[in-house]
Amino acid sequence: MRMRMRIHHRSAALYRMALASASASASASASALKLTSHPPSRRSLPTPPPSRLYATAAPESRRRSVTPFNDDGRVPWSELSVGEKAGRAAQQTFNLGLVIVGLALTGGVGYFLFTDVFSPDSKTVHFNRAVDRIRADPRCIELLGDGKKMVAFGEETGNKWRRARPIASTTTTDAQGNEHLMIEFNIQGPKGTGRVGIHMIKRPGEHEHRYKYFFVDVQGRQRIYLENADAAAQARAAAGRKEFRLFGVKWN
Repeated sequence: MRMRMRIHHRSAALYRMALASASASASASASALKLTSHPPSRRSLPTPPPSRLYATAAPESRRRSVTPFNDDGRVPWSELSVGEKAGRAAQQTFNLGLVIVGLALTGGVGYFLFTDVFSPDSKTVHFNRAVDRIRADPRCIELLGDGKKMVAFGEETGNKWRRARPIASTTTTDAQGNEHLMIEFNIQGPKGTGRVGIHMIKRPGEHEHRYKYFFVDVQGRQRIYLENADAAAQARAAAGRKEFRLFGVKWN
């Protein structure tokens, strides 16, 4: 009987020890589960010291100074200083002066081209007409050669640059208001060279010049007149003079 009691007591003690061990294991597992279920705490970072704020004015946009050499007109007149306004005024005055000079030069060139080249009564037109008449005149062709091969030039020289100079001409006005135009040049053909002289008159109220004389001189030959107003006037006067007869006698 005693032996059974001892065995019973030993079994109870072992059972209690097993329960205590199981309880301890469960507590440890629960603690481990709690540790793994919660996220690790973040490490707090040190807070930077507050920055000091200073009251500063916004920087103003600065433009370059306007001068007469870099002024492009973008800066309004109201924003210019006194010196810059003076510079802009000087620049505009200079530009206006250039425009006026350009217009004057253009007008002068246009006037020259019209009066000396394109006008029906210009010196160039009279020169070209004279050369054409000389080339077509049989007397000039006989002395100078083929009219198609005749060349007119200003100065008698072997230098081609001097030969290309403008034809000599003179314009004068007399006391009666008559405008006298005189032109001289040389003409050369296969047979020889001649000197041409032209004198034209434009009287007040007239729009074109009229020939007073137009001749060609070839050395050693008689002068060839293509126009001679004085001789033509004398011929007309002689032709217009009527003969008066009385009793069979001619009275002049």
